[in-house]
Parts: sequence; structure tokens; C-alpha cells
Amino acid sequence: MATPWKAVLVVCVLGVLVCAGGVAMAASAAEIDREVDAALKKLYDSEPGARVLASKAKGILVFPSVVKAGFLVGGQYDEGALHKAGKTVGYYNLVAASYGLQAGVQSFGYAMFFMTDAALNYFEKSAGFEIGSGPSIVVVDEGMAKTLTTTTAQSDIYAFFFGQQGLMGGLGLQGSKITKIKP
Repeated sequence: MATPWKAVLVVCVLGVLVCAGGVAMAASAAEIDREVDAALKKLYDSEPGARVLASKAKGILVFPSVVKAGFLVGGQYDEGALHKAGKTVGYYNLVAASYGLQAGVQSFGYAMFFMTDAALNYFEKSAGFEIGSGPSIVVVDEGMAKTLTTTTAQSDIYAFFFGQQGLMGGLGLQGSKITKIKP
């Protein structure tokens, strides 16, 4: 009985990822750069702690408009860029699939600040960076952002979610992967 459900799950996840990816894959490098720059400005304006981290970060990976959708089976996708010293050095996509009690659609920006050379090197040398493995990642919430300074920032990677729109709720299992692309 589980085999038909697994097949339905795989088809649904692939469908969500293909649909989400089909829209975003048309982006050129110039389009991604414009969206990333606008997203960083929005983040810095709303979270002063992000600007503080940026001054010391070895690299910043930004996904300006992640789209997440699901009903029991879900997926998310976006394309972004890695900045070093304010310049784009590579383009990446973020793909995630999830399964569980969930429903809704939302979009949000996502930025990862690599604070050490080791964390950035690990990311750049991996053939598809999987969130949850490798260097430790700290998700910065509003309370933490207000007290974050270059002195208190002691972790390898800090992640900010910003500009959330829409509604997505539920519980489930999710896997995310970040892969280098050529726009």
C-alpha cells in the first residue's frame, strides 16, 4: 500500500519543483544581481544586525525571493548570488522539498552570512551544499538581531529570513540543497 503513495509523492514533488524552477530559470545574471542588490538593501534597512555582520562577513549568499508552496507535499525554489567584498562571485539555486501536514504559499528573502574562511570554503567546495550539514548555522530572529554585534557574532554562518509574504503553515520533513548554476 505504501508504494502508490511514494509514487504520488515523488510525482507531486517533481511537479512543484519543475513549475517553480521553470519560472525562475529564465533569470539572467544581470536580473539576479539586481534582485540580490535590492534584497540586501531591504534586509539592511529592516535589520541593522545584518549590516553589522556584512562588514565582517567573508561572503554573503542571498536568495531574494524564495517561493514556497505546498499542500501535504511542498517545494521551494529561488536563484541567488554569492557576494564577496560587495561583488558577485557565483550564482546558486535553492531547491527544497517537504512532506507533512502543511498548506499554503509564501515568498521570502533568505541571506546567509559566512563569517569564517573555513565556512565559506566548505560551501564553495561542496558539490551541492545541504542545509543542516557542515558548519553550524544560526538563524537570526528579531530579538537576536537587536543585540548582534561583531563581538557577539561567534558562529560560522548566520541566516536571515526577511520580507515574508503569504501564509504557509504546518509541520513536516524538509530537505534543502544549494547548488552552483550558470545563469
